[in-house]
Amino acid sequence: MAVTATAAEPASGEARRAWRPWLLRLLGAAASGVLLYLSFAPRPLWWLAPLAFAGWALVAHGRRFWGGFGYGFVFGLGWFTPLFRWLNDFLGAEFGLLPWLGVSAALAAFIGLCGGLNTWVARLPGAPVWMALVVVAIELPRSVWPLGGFAWGRVGFTQPEGAYLSLASIGGAPLVGFAVVVTGFGLAALVRARRRGAVLTAAVAAVLPLVAGLAVWPSIGTEAQQGTLTVAIVQGNAPDVGLALLGRRDELRENHLVQSERLLADIHAGRVPQPDLVVWPETATDVVEGRRDPELDRLSREFGVPMLIGAIHRDTNGNAQNSMIVWDPETGPGERYSKQQLVPFGEYVPARDLARLVTPFVDDTGDMLPGSGEPPALHSRGLVFGATICYEVAFDYPARDATLAGAEVLFTPTNNAWYGVSEMSYQQLAMSRLRAVEHGRAVVVPATSGVSAIVAPDGSVTRPTSLFTAASLVESVPLRQQTTLSDQLGAWTDVGVTGLAVAGVLAGGIVRIRTRRGSPPRASEHTMED
Repeated sequence: MAVTATAAEPASGEARRAWRPWLLRLLGAAASGVLLYLSFAPRPLWWLAPLAFAGWALVAHGRRFWGGFGYGFVFGLGWFTPLFRWLNDFLGAEFGLLPWLGVSAALAAFIGLCGGLNTWVARLPGAPVWMALVVVAIELPRSVWPLGGFAWGRVGFTQPEGAYLSLASIGGAPLVGFAVVVTGFGLAALVRARRRGAVLTAAVAAVLPLVAGLAVWPSIGTEAQQGTLTVAIVQGNAPDVGLALLGRRDELRENHLVQSERLLADIHAGRVPQPDLVVWPETATDVVEGRRDPELDRLSREFGVPMLIGAIHRDTNGNAQNSMIVWDPETGPGERYSKQQLVPFGEYVPARDLARLVTPFVDDTGDMLPGSGEPPALHSRGLVFGATICYEVAFDYPARDATLAGAEVLFTPTNNAWYGVSEMSYQQLAMSRLRAVEHGRAVVVPATSGVSAIVAPDGSVTRPTSLFTAASLVESVPLRQQTTLSDQLGAWTDVGVTGLAVAGVLAGGIVRIRTRRGSPPRASEHTMED
Protein backbone atom coordinates (compact mmCIF):
# COMPACT_ATOMS: atom_id res chain seq x y z
CA MET A 1 0.00 0.00 0.00
CA ALA A 2 2.85 2.37 0.81
CA VAL A 3 4.36 1.71 -2.62
CA THR A 4 1.04 2.45 -4.36
CA ALA A 5 0.51 5.69 -2.44
CA THR A 6 4.06 6.80 -3.23
CA ALA A 7 3.59 6.06 -6.91
CA ALA A 8 0.26 7.85 -7.04
CA GLU A 9 1.49 10.94 -5.28
CA PRO A 10 3.83 12.15 -8.06
CA ALA A 11 1.16 11.39 -10.64
CA SER A 12 -1.33 13.51 -8.75
CA GLY A 13 1.19 16.33 -8.50
CA GLU A 14 1.89 16.16 -12.23
CA ALA A 15 -1.84 16.35 -12.95
CA ARG A 16 -2.18 19.45 -10.80
CA ARG A 17 0.78 21.06 -12.55
CA ALA A 18 -0.71 20.16 -15.96
CA TRP A 19 -4.03 21.92 -15.47
CA ARG A 20 -2.72 25.03 -13.75
CA PRO A 21 -1.27 26.69 -16.91
CA TRP A 22 -4.47 25.90 -18.79
CA LEU A 23 -6.58 27.48 -16.07
CA LEU A 24 -4.34 30.53 -15.87
CA ARG A 25 -4.58 31.03 -19.62
CA LEU A 26 -8.36 30.71 -19.42
CA LEU A 27 -8.54 33.33 -16.68
CA GLY A 28 -6.15 35.53 -18.64
CA ALA A 29 -8.38 35.35 -21.74
CA ALA A 30 -11.47 36.27 -19.71
CA ALA A 31 -9.66 39.11 -17.95
CA SER A 32 -8.41 40.48 -21.28
CA GLY A 33 -11.98 40.46 -22.61
CA VAL A 34 -13.21 42.37 -19.56
CA LEU A 35 -10.37 44.85 -20.07
CA LEU A 36 -11.64 45.46 -23.60
CA TYR A 37 -15.17 46.00 -22.28
CA LEU A 38 -13.81 48.61 -19.87
CA SER A 39 -12.43 50.59 -22.83
CA PHE A 40 -15.99 51.29 -24.09
CA ALA A 41 -18.03 54.36 -23.13
CA PRO A 42 -18.99 55.79 -20.73
CA ARG A 43 -15.43 55.30 -19.52
CA PRO A 44 -12.80 57.44 -21.34
CA LEU A 45 -10.31 54.53 -21.19
CA TRP A 46 -9.64 54.10 -24.92
CA TRP A 47 -6.02 53.10 -24.22
CA LEU A 48 -7.15 49.90 -22.50
CA ALA A 49 -8.27 48.40 -25.82
CA PRO A 50 -4.77 47.64 -27.24
CA LEU A 51 -3.70 46.28 -23.85
CA ALA A 52 -6.67 43.89 -23.95
CA PHE A 53 -5.60 42.51 -27.32
CA ALA A 54 -2.03 42.18 -26.09
CA GLY A 55 -3.26 40.07 -23.18
CA TRP A 56 -5.32 37.85 -25.48
CA ALA A 57 -2.37 37.33 -27.85
CA LEU A 58 -0.06 36.36 -25.00
CA VAL A 59 -2.57 33.85 -23.66
CA ALA A 60 -3.20 32.26 -27.06
CA HIS A 61 0.42 32.15 -28.22
CA GLY A 62 1.53 28.74 -29.42
CA ARG A 63 -1.94 27.16 -29.35
CA ARG A 64 -3.38 25.02 -32.11
CA PHE A 65 -6.66 25.83 -33.86
CA TRP A 66 -9.12 24.56 -31.26
CA GLY A 67 -7.08 25.90 -28.39
CA GLY A 68 -7.03 29.28 -30.11
CA PHE A 69 -10.77 29.01 -30.71
CA GLY A 70 -11.44 28.24 -27.05
CA TYR A 71 -9.37 31.11 -25.68
CA GLY A 72 -10.84 33.44 -28.28
CA PHE A 73 -14.35 32.40 -27.27
CA VAL A 74 -13.61 33.09 -23.59
CA PHE A 75 -12.05 36.44 -24.56
CA GLY A 76 -15.25 37.22 -26.47
CA LEU A 77 -17.42 36.30 -23.49
CA GLY A 78 -15.41 38.61 -21.25
CA TRP A 79 -15.88 41.34 -23.88
CA PHE A 80 -19.53 41.02 -24.86
CA THR A 81 -21.29 39.71 -21.76
CA PRO A 82 -20.78 42.86 -19.64
CA LEU A 83 -21.03 45.12 -22.71
CA PHE A 84 -24.57 43.93 -23.45
CA ARG A 85 -25.96 43.95 -19.92
CA TRP A 86 -28.41 46.57 -21.15
CA LEU A 87 -30.18 43.82 -23.12
CA ASN A 88 -31.17 42.27 -19.83
CA ASP A 89 -32.14 45.67 -18.42
CA PHE A 90 -34.36 46.19 -21.44
CA LEU A 91 -36.11 42.83 -21.49
CA GLY A 92 -36.50 42.47 -17.74
CA ALA A 93 -37.25 39.45 -15.59
CA GLU A 94 -40.07 38.22 -17.85
CA PHE A 95 -37.55 37.15 -20.50
CA GLY A 96 -34.87 35.70 -18.27
CA LEU A 97 -31.16 35.69 -19.07
CA LEU A 98 -31.32 33.67 -22.30
CA PRO A 99 -31.52 36.55 -24.85
CA TRP A 100 -28.66 38.48 -23.22
CA LEU A 101 -26.40 35.46 -22.78
CA GLY A 102 -27.38 34.03 -26.16
CA VAL A 103 -26.38 37.17 -28.05
CA SER A 104 -23.14 37.41 -26.07
CA ALA A 105 -22.25 33.78 -26.76
CA ALA A 106 -23.11 34.05 -30.47
CA LEU A 107 -20.82 37.04 -30.93
CA ALA A 108 -18.13 35.40 -28.78
CA ALA A 109 -18.19 32.47 -31.22
CA PHE A 110 -17.08 34.87 -33.98
CA ILE A 111 -14.13 35.92 -31.80
CA GLY A 112 -13.42 32.25 -31.13
CA LEU A 113 -13.16 31.74 -34.89
CA CYS A 114 -10.70 34.64 -35.00
CA GLY A 115 -8.65 32.94 -32.31
CA GLY A 116 -8.56 29.69 -34.23
CA LEU A 117 -7.62 31.29 -37.54
CA ASN A 118 -5.00 33.44 -35.87
CA THR A 119 -3.09 30.29 -34.91
CA TRP A 120 -2.53 29.90 -38.66
CA VAL A 121 -1.61 33.48 -39.61
CA ALA A 122 0.67 33.73 -36.56
CA ARG A 123 3.13 31.66 -38.64
CA LEU A 124 3.46 34.44 -41.21
CA PRO A 125 6.02 37.29 -41.15
CA GLY A 126 4.44 40.41 -39.72
CA ALA A 127 2.07 38.23 -37.71
CA PRO A 128 0.45 41.08 -35.69
CA VAL A 129 -0.76 42.70 -38.92
CA TRP A 130 -2.30 39.50 -40.27
CA MET A 131 -3.88 38.65 -36.93
CA ALA A 132 -5.39 42.14 -36.67
CA LEU A 133 -6.81 41.83 -40.20
CA VAL A 134 -8.58 38.63 -39.17
CA VAL A 135 -10.09 40.27 -36.07
CA VAL A 136 -11.40 43.30 -37.97
CA ALA A 137 -12.54 41.28 -40.99
CA ILE A 138 -14.82 39.15 -38.80
CA GLU A 139 -16.82 42.30 -37.99
CA LEU A 140 -18.28 42.30 -41.48
CA PRO A 141 -19.99 38.88 -41.38
CA ARG A 142 -21.16 39.38 -37.80
CA SER A 143 -22.79 42.64 -38.94
CA VAL A 144 -24.97 40.80 -41.46
CA TRP A 145 -25.48 37.27 -40.04
CA PRO A 146 -27.35 35.72 -38.37
CA LEU A 147 -30.78 37.40 -38.39
CA GLY A 148 -29.50 40.57 -39.98
CA GLY A 149 -26.37 40.74 -37.85
CA PHE A 150 -25.41 42.78 -34.82
CA ALA A 151 -22.73 45.43 -35.41
CA TRP A 152 -22.74 46.78 -31.84
CA GLY A 153 -19.48 46.52 -29.92
CA ARG A 154 -17.02 46.80 -32.82
CA VAL A 155 -13.43 47.49 -31.85
CA GLY A 156 -13.42 50.93 -33.48
CA PHE A 157 -16.23 52.04 -31.18
CA THR A 158 -13.85 51.93 -28.21
CA GLN A 159 -12.20 55.09 -29.61
CA PRO A 160 -14.58 58.08 -29.40
CA GLU A 161 -11.54 60.04 -28.25
CA GLY A 162 -7.81 59.54 -28.13
CA ALA A 163 -5.01 59.05 -30.62
CA TYR A 164 -6.63 56.55 -32.99
CA LEU A 165 -9.91 58.39 -33.64
CA SER A 166 -8.50 60.57 -36.42
CA LEU A 167 -7.95 57.46 -38.57
CA ALA A 168 -11.74 57.25 -39.01
CA SER A 169 -11.42 60.04 -41.58
CA ILE A 170 -9.26 57.72 -43.71
CA GLY A 171 -10.83 54.30 -43.29
CA GLY A 172 -13.78 54.59 -40.93
CA ALA A 173 -14.44 52.18 -38.08
CA PRO A 174 -12.52 49.29 -39.79
CA LEU A 175 -9.26 51.25 -39.92
CA VAL A 176 -9.60 52.54 -36.36
CA GLY A 177 -10.23 49.01 -35.10
CA PHE A 178 -7.34 47.65 -37.16
CA ALA A 179 -4.93 50.22 -35.70
CA VAL A 180 -6.00 49.35 -32.14
CA VAL A 181 -5.59 45.60 -32.65
CA VAL A 182 -2.24 45.89 -34.46
CA THR A 183 -0.89 47.90 -31.53
CA GLY A 184 -2.10 45.27 -29.08
CA PHE A 185 -0.73 42.31 -31.00
CA GLY A 186 2.51 44.23 -31.62
CA LEU A 187 2.90 44.75 -27.86
CA ALA A 188 2.43 41.02 -27.29
CA ALA A 189 5.02 40.22 -29.96
CA LEU A 190 7.41 42.71 -28.36
CA VAL A 191 7.08 40.95 -25.00
CA ARG A 192 7.95 37.61 -26.59
CA ALA A 193 10.61 38.80 -29.04
CA ARG A 194 14.18 37.67 -28.47
CA ARG A 195 16.12 38.49 -31.65
CA ARG A 196 17.05 42.10 -32.46
CA GLY A 197 15.20 42.05 -35.77
CA ALA A 198 12.09 40.62 -34.13
CA VAL A 199 12.20 43.28 -31.42
CA LEU A 200 12.42 46.04 -34.03
CA THR A 201 9.58 44.65 -36.14
CA ALA A 202 7.33 44.16 -33.11
CA ALA A 203 8.09 47.67 -31.87
CA VAL A 204 7.08 49.12 -35.24
CA ALA A 205 3.80 47.20 -35.15
CA ALA A 206 3.11 48.45 -31.64
CA VAL A 207 4.00 52.10 -32.18
CA LEU A 208 3.30 52.94 -35.84
CA PRO A 209 -0.55 52.90 -35.62
CA LEU A 210 -0.42 55.26 -32.64
CA VAL A 211 1.97 57.60 -34.44
CA ALA A 212 -0.19 57.49 -37.57
CA GLY A 213 -3.26 58.47 -35.59
CA LEU A 214 -1.47 61.42 -34.01
CA ALA A 215 -0.08 62.50 -37.39
CA VAL A 216 -3.53 62.59 -39.02
CA TRP A 217 -5.16 64.79 -36.36
CA PRO A 218 -4.02 68.12 -37.89
CA SER A 219 -5.93 67.24 -41.08
CA ILE A 220 -9.30 66.92 -39.30
CA GLY A 221 -11.39 69.87 -40.47
CA THR A 222 -13.92 71.48 -38.15
CA GLU A 223 -14.47 74.90 -39.74
CA ALA A 224 -17.78 75.86 -41.36
CA GLN A 225 -17.73 75.67 -45.16
CA GLN A 226 -21.35 76.61 -45.89
CA GLY A 227 -22.14 78.77 -42.91
CA THR A 228 -23.64 77.48 -39.67
CA LEU A 229 -26.94 76.02 -38.53
CA THR A 230 -28.51 76.82 -35.18
CA VAL A 231 -30.28 73.63 -34.19
CA ALA A 232 -32.60 73.02 -31.24
CA ILE A 233 -33.02 69.55 -29.73
CA VAL A 234 -36.20 68.73 -27.84
CA GLN A 235 -35.70 65.97 -25.26
CA GLY A 236 -39.18 65.43 -23.89
CA ASN A 237 -38.21 62.56 -21.58
CA ALA A 238 -40.01 59.27 -20.99
CA PRO A 239 -40.85 57.12 -17.97
CA ASP A 240 -38.20 54.57 -17.02
CA VAL A 241 -40.47 51.54 -17.40
CA GLY A 242 -38.69 49.39 -19.98
CA LEU A 243 -41.02 47.38 -22.19
CA ALA A 244 -44.07 48.95 -20.58
CA LEU A 245 -43.30 52.02 -22.68
CA LEU A 246 -45.10 50.21 -25.51
CA GLY A 247 -48.43 51.23 -24.04
CA ARG A 248 -47.51 54.83 -23.25
CA ARG A 249 -46.98 56.43 -26.62
CA ASP A 250 -49.47 59.21 -25.89
CA GLU A 251 -47.40 60.17 -22.86
CA LEU A 252 -44.24 60.21 -24.93
CA ARG A 253 -45.84 62.56 -27.45
CA GLU A 254 -47.27 64.83 -24.75
CA ASN A 255 -43.86 65.12 -23.08
CA HIS A 256 -42.34 66.40 -26.31
CA LEU A 257 -45.17 68.84 -26.91
CA VAL A 258 -44.73 70.24 -23.40
CA GLN A 259 -40.94 70.53 -23.71
CA SER A 260 -41.38 72.24 -27.10
CA GLU A 261 -43.59 74.82 -25.40
CA ARG A 262 -40.87 75.41 -22.79
CA LEU A 263 -38.34 75.88 -25.59
CA LEU A 264 -40.66 78.39 -27.30
CA ALA A 265 -40.93 80.33 -24.06
CA ASP A 266 -37.13 80.42 -23.71
CA ILE A 267 -36.76 81.64 -27.30
CA HIS A 268 -39.35 84.39 -26.87
CA ALA A 269 -37.72 85.48 -23.59
CA GLY A 270 -34.30 85.65 -25.26
CA ARG A 271 -32.80 83.00 -22.98
CA VAL A 272 -31.74 80.94 -26.01
CA PRO A 273 -31.16 82.01 -29.62
CA GLN A 274 -33.70 81.55 -32.39
CA PRO A 275 -33.02 78.17 -34.03
CA ASP A 276 -32.98 77.43 -37.76
CA LEU A 277 -34.27 73.89 -37.21
CA VAL A 278 -36.03 72.14 -34.32
CA VAL A 279 -35.53 68.38 -33.92
CA TRP A 280 -37.58 65.76 -32.13
CA PRO A 281 -36.00 62.35 -31.38
CA GLU A 282 -36.88 58.92 -32.77
CA THR A 283 -40.53 57.76 -32.56
CA ALA A 284 -41.61 60.69 -30.39
CA THR A 285 -45.07 60.67 -32.01
CA ASP A 286 -47.25 58.89 -34.58
CA VAL A 287 -48.03 60.25 -38.04
CA VAL A 288 -50.58 58.85 -40.49
CA GLU A 289 -49.92 59.34 -44.18
CA GLY A 290 -52.19 61.93 -45.78
CA ARG A 291 -53.26 63.46 -42.48
CA ARG A 292 -52.06 66.76 -41.05
CA ASP A 293 -51.17 66.96 -37.37
CA PRO A 294 -52.66 70.19 -35.96
CA GLU A 295 -50.28 70.32 -33.00
CA LEU A 296 -47.18 69.89 -35.13
CA ASP A 297 -48.53 72.42 -37.64
CA ARG A 298 -49.04 74.92 -34.83
CA LEU A 299 -45.63 74.31 -33.26
CA SER A 300 -43.73 74.68 -36.52
CA ARG A 301 -45.58 77.93 -37.27
CA GLU A 302 -44.79 79.31 -33.80
CA PHE A 303 -41.14 78.34 -34.10
CA GLY A 304 -41.19 79.89 -37.55
CA VAL A 305 -38.69 77.30 -38.83
CA PRO A 306 -38.85 73.71 -40.11
CA MET A 307 -38.95 70.84 -37.68
CA LEU A 308 -37.47 67.36 -38.09
CA ILE A 309 -39.91 64.98 -36.44
CA GLY A 310 -39.12 61.44 -35.34
CA ALA A 311 -42.31 59.42 -35.79
CA ILE A 312 -43.84 56.04 -36.40
CA HIS A 313 -45.22 56.68 -39.88
CA ARG A 314 -48.23 54.62 -40.94
CA ASP A 315 -49.36 54.42 -44.53
CA THR A 316 -52.96 54.06 -45.68
CA ASN A 317 -52.70 50.27 -45.32
CA GLY A 318 -51.53 50.50 -41.72
CA ASN A 319 -47.92 49.54 -42.46
CA ALA A 320 -45.52 51.18 -40.01
CA GLN A 321 -42.06 52.65 -40.58
CA ASN A 322 -39.61 54.32 -38.23
CA SER A 323 -39.20 57.70 -39.93
CA MET A 324 -37.80 61.21 -39.71
CA ILE A 325 -40.11 63.71 -41.37
CA VAL A 326 -39.34 67.27 -42.43
CA TRP A 327 -42.21 69.44 -41.15
CA ASP A 328 -42.38 72.85 -42.80
CA PRO A 329 -44.21 75.71 -41.02
CA GLU A 330 -46.06 76.55 -44.23
CA THR A 331 -46.53 73.29 -46.12
CA GLY A 332 -46.51 70.71 -43.31
CA PRO A 333 -44.98 67.22 -43.76
CA GLY A 334 -42.48 66.94 -46.58
CA GLU A 335 -39.51 64.71 -47.30
CA ARG A 336 -39.16 61.60 -45.17
CA TYR A 337 -36.37 59.16 -44.37
CA SER A 338 -37.26 55.74 -42.95
CA LYS A 339 -34.93 53.50 -41.02
CA GLN A 340 -33.32 50.85 -43.23
CA GLN A 341 -31.48 48.78 -40.63
CA LEU A 342 -34.22 47.58 -38.32
CA VAL A 343 -33.58 46.04 -34.91
CA PRO A 344 -34.19 42.27 -35.00
CA PHE A 345 -36.69 41.11 -32.37
CA GLY A 346 -37.39 44.78 -31.66
CA GLU A 347 -38.77 46.41 -34.79
CA TYR A 348 -39.30 43.15 -36.62
CA VAL A 349 -39.21 39.49 -35.66
CA PRO A 350 -37.12 37.42 -38.12
CA ALA A 351 -37.88 34.02 -36.54
CA ARG A 352 -41.15 34.09 -34.63
CA ASP A 353 -41.07 30.40 -33.69
CA LEU A 354 -37.64 30.91 -32.11
CA ALA A 355 -38.73 34.15 -30.47
CA ARG A 356 -41.71 32.46 -28.80
CA LEU A 357 -39.23 30.45 -26.73
CA VAL A 358 -38.05 33.59 -24.96
CA THR A 359 -40.94 36.06 -25.13
CA PRO A 360 -44.71 35.83 -24.67
CA PHE A 361 -45.20 39.13 -26.54
CA VAL A 362 -43.98 38.11 -29.98
CA ASP A 363 -47.46 37.93 -31.51
CA ASP A 364 -48.66 41.14 -29.87
CA THR A 365 -46.83 43.44 -32.29
CA GLY A 366 -46.40 43.53 -36.05
CA ASP A 367 -43.22 44.04 -38.04
CA MET A 368 -42.11 47.47 -39.15
CA LEU A 369 -41.09 47.84 -42.77
CA PRO A 370 -37.55 48.94 -43.62
CA GLY A 371 -37.09 52.13 -45.58
CA SER A 372 -36.54 51.85 -49.31
CA GLY A 373 -36.58 54.48 -51.99
CA GLU A 374 -36.39 57.47 -49.63
CA PRO A 375 -33.63 59.99 -50.32
CA PRO A 376 -30.42 59.29 -48.36
CA ALA A 377 -30.28 63.04 -47.66
CA LEU A 378 -33.18 65.32 -46.76
CA HIS A 379 -33.72 68.89 -47.95
CA SER A 380 -35.36 71.89 -46.32
CA ARG A 381 -35.06 75.53 -47.37
CA GLY A 382 -31.61 75.10 -48.87
CA LEU A 383 -30.29 72.88 -46.08
CA VAL A 384 -29.16 69.34 -46.91
CA PHE A 385 -28.86 66.92 -44.01
CA GLY A 386 -28.75 63.19 -43.32
CA ALA A 387 -30.55 61.08 -40.72
CA THR A 388 -29.16 57.86 -39.25
CA ILE A 389 -31.82 56.50 -36.92
CA CYS A 390 -30.65 54.96 -33.63
CA TYR A 391 -29.42 51.40 -34.31
CA GLU A 392 -28.25 52.41 -37.80
CA VAL A 393 -25.33 54.35 -36.34
CA ALA A 394 -23.56 51.01 -35.74
CA PHE A 395 -23.56 50.35 -39.51
CA ASP A 396 -21.31 52.16 -41.95
CA TYR A 397 -23.53 52.74 -44.97
CA PRO A 398 -26.44 55.00 -43.82
CA ALA A 399 -24.35 58.03 -42.80
CA ARG A 400 -21.94 57.49 -45.68
CA ASP A 401 -24.78 57.43 -48.24
CA ALA A 402 -26.24 60.62 -46.79
CA THR A 403 -22.86 62.38 -46.84
CA LEU A 404 -22.17 61.39 -50.43
CA ALA A 405 -25.65 62.65 -51.33
CA GLY A 406 -24.64 66.11 -50.11
CA ALA A 407 -25.58 66.15 -46.41
CA GLU A 408 -23.87 69.08 -44.68
CA VAL A 409 -24.78 67.92 -41.16
CA LEU A 410 -25.87 64.54 -39.77
CA PHE A 411 -28.61 63.67 -37.28
CA THR A 412 -28.74 60.51 -35.16
CA PRO A 413 -32.17 60.56 -33.49
CA THR A 414 -32.71 57.84 -30.92
CA ASN A 415 -35.15 56.46 -28.38
CA ASN A 416 -33.18 54.72 -25.67
CA ALA A 417 -35.79 55.05 -22.94
CA TRP A 418 -36.24 51.28 -23.13
CA TYR A 419 -32.77 50.67 -21.66
CA GLY A 420 -33.01 52.46 -18.34
CA VAL A 421 -29.90 54.00 -16.82
CA SER A 422 -27.59 51.44 -18.45
CA GLU A 423 -24.48 52.20 -20.51
CA MET A 424 -26.33 51.73 -23.79
CA SER A 425 -26.98 55.43 -24.47
CA TYR A 426 -23.33 56.30 -23.86
CA GLN A 427 -22.14 53.48 -26.12
CA GLN A 428 -24.36 54.82 -28.88
CA LEU A 429 -23.13 58.39 -28.43
CA ALA A 430 -19.57 57.08 -28.80
CA MET A 431 -20.51 55.72 -32.24
CA SER A 432 -21.87 59.12 -33.28
CA ARG A 433 -18.57 60.67 -32.23
CA LEU A 434 -16.66 58.30 -34.49
CA ARG A 435 -19.10 58.98 -37.36
CA ALA A 436 -18.48 62.73 -36.98
CA VAL A 437 -14.76 62.27 -37.67
CA GLU A 438 -15.37 59.59 -40.29
CA HIS A 439 -17.50 61.95 -42.41
CA GLY A 440 -16.15 65.35 -41.34
CA ARG A 441 -19.60 66.47 -40.21
CA ALA A 442 -21.21 67.73 -37.05
CA VAL A 443 -23.59 65.10 -35.66
CA VAL A 444 -26.72 66.12 -33.78
CA VAL A 445 -28.03 63.45 -31.38
CA PRO A 446 -31.63 64.05 -30.21
CA ALA A 447 -32.76 61.43 -27.67
CA THR A 448 -36.15 60.95 -26.04
CA SER A 449 -34.72 60.51 -22.55
CA GLY A 450 -31.00 61.23 -23.08
CA VAL A 451 -28.21 61.32 -23.82
CA SER A 452 -28.84 64.15 -26.31
CA ALA A 453 -25.74 65.94 -27.54
CA ILE A 454 -24.10 68.06 -30.22
CA VAL A 455 -20.98 66.42 -31.63
CA ALA A 456 -18.41 68.56 -33.47
CA PRO A 457 -16.67 67.25 -36.63
CA ASP A 458 -13.64 66.32 -34.51
CA GLY A 459 -15.75 64.06 -32.26
CA SER A 460 -15.84 66.40 -29.27
CA VAL A 461 -19.14 66.78 -27.41
CA THR A 462 -20.72 70.01 -26.24
CA ARG A 463 -23.25 70.09 -23.41
CA PRO A 464 -24.69 66.56 -23.28
CA THR A 465 -27.97 66.13 -21.42
CA SER A 466 -28.59 63.79 -18.49
CA LEU A 467 -30.62 60.60 -18.62
CA PHE A 468 -34.35 60.74 -17.87
CA THR A 469 -34.70 64.48 -17.75
CA ALA A 470 -36.73 66.86 -19.89
CA ALA A 471 -34.30 69.26 -21.57
CA SER A 472 -33.50 71.29 -24.67
CA LEU A 473 -30.21 72.06 -26.38
CA VAL A 474 -29.70 74.98 -28.74
CA GLU A 475 -26.30 75.18 -30.45
CA SER A 476 -24.77 76.36 -33.72
CA VAL A 477 -23.03 73.69 -35.78
CA PRO A 478 -20.82 74.09 -38.86
CA LEU A 479 -22.14 73.07 -42.25
CA ARG A 480 -19.54 71.21 -44.28
CA GLN A 481 -19.37 69.84 -47.82
CA GLN A 482 -15.88 68.36 -48.12
CA THR A 483 -15.90 64.57 -48.14
CA THR A 484 -13.27 62.52 -46.35
CA LEU A 485 -11.08 59.81 -47.82
CA SER A 486 -13.18 57.34 -45.84
CA ASP A 487 -16.29 58.50 -47.71
CA GLN A 488 -14.54 58.24 -51.05
CA LEU A 489 -13.24 54.74 -50.36
CA GLY A 490 -16.65 53.66 -49.09
CA ALA A 491 -17.12 49.92 -48.73
CA TRP A 492 -13.73 49.25 -50.34
CA THR A 493 -12.14 49.54 -46.90
CA ASP A 494 -14.15 46.56 -45.68
CA VAL A 495 -13.51 44.70 -48.92
CA GLY A 496 -9.77 45.32 -48.68
CA VAL A 497 -9.55 44.24 -45.04
CA THR A 498 -11.59 41.11 -45.71
CA GLY A 499 -9.63 40.20 -48.84
CA LEU A 500 -6.28 40.56 -47.09
CA ALA A 501 -7.53 38.55 -44.12
CA VAL A 502 -8.67 35.72 -46.37
CA ALA A 503 -5.33 35.77 -48.20
CA GLY A 504 -3.49 35.64 -44.89
CA VAL A 505 -5.56 32.71 -43.61
CA LEU A 506 -4.95 30.78 -46.83
CA ALA A 507 -1.22 31.46 -46.69
CA GLY A 508 -1.10 30.51 -43.03
CA GLY A 509 -3.01 27.32 -43.76
CA ILE A 510 -0.54 26.37 -46.47
CA VAL A 511 2.40 26.98 -44.13
CA ARG A 512 0.67 24.89 -41.48
CA ILE A 513 0.11 21.97 -43.86
CA ARG A 514 3.70 22.04 -45.05
CA THR A 515 4.98 22.14 -41.48
CA ARG A 516 2.79 19.21 -40.44
CA ARG A 517 4.12 17.17 -43.36
CA GLY A 518 7.59 17.63 -42.01
CA SER A 519 8.95 20.09 -44.56
CA PRO A 520 11.49 22.41 -42.96
CA PRO A 521 10.07 25.93 -42.91
CA ARG A 522 11.78 28.58 -44.96
CA ALA A 523 13.31 31.55 -43.22
CA SER A 524 10.36 33.70 -44.27
CA GLU A 525 7.96 31.42 -42.40
CA HIS A 526 9.27 32.34 -38.97
CA THR A 527 7.19 34.78 -37.02
CA MET A 528 8.64 37.96 -35.55
CA GLU A 529 8.54 36.29 -32.13
CA ASP A 530 11.11 33.62 -32.99
